[in-house]
Amino acid sequence: MILISTILGHVMGVGVIALLIVFQQEIRKFFMLLSNKYLSKINFSFKNLLPFFNDEEPSVRVWSIVKACTSMSKTKTGMLIVISRESELFSIIETGIKLNAETSSQLLNNLFFKNSPLHDGAVIIKNDKIVAAGCILPVSDKDVRYEDFGLRHRAAMGITEQTDAVVIVVSEQTGNISLFYSSAYQKNISITDLRKKLEYFFLSNQEEDVKK
Repeated sequence: MILISTILGHVMGVGVIALLIVFQQEIRKFFMLLSNKYLSKINFSFKNLLPFFNDEEPSVRVWSIVKACTSMSKTKTGMLIVISRESELFSIIETGIKLNAETSSQLLNNLFFKNSPLHDGAVIIKNDKIVAAGCILPVSDKDVRYEDFGLRHRAAMGITEQTDAVVIVVSEQTGNISLFYSSAYQKNISITDLRKKLEYFFLSNQEEDVKK
């Protein structure tokens, strides 16, 4: 009886490990979604319970981002920018190099310069700060070969499938700009439309950010 119990215990242990290996992507997505929702609720609760901390958060520097995208598009330099909304993206930030620097077009250009050690990863922006660079994003499982999407585009789709972030991609092959949000996307978006979209997402009822 003891022998049978021992064997069953080993079999169950191996089975659990096998399940974790087979479904690791699904488990990772589940915990990311859970953490984003949980942390968003905590953030909301603190703001309600402690109103004296409710100073208006600094706005996203839309003009700086658009200016950098314009420059990168002209030189066909690959770019991947993730702009946080309610989801805090803590697990994504941990995969990169933390900067917590003021957003500027010059800094974005330097981070994505082809010889920069961080140019292959994603930049995470929260409010008016570049929080981290060189970050690794989850890649979408969707078959998008017909869209001629590269790894940056699939990563942008992946993070917007799991969070409410807004993501900008500049193609290294064509210089075209794509905007991803809420599991949707706009390919080959113009600079004017990009600016309008970002203002809609981040500057509603706020003044335009300082041009840098």
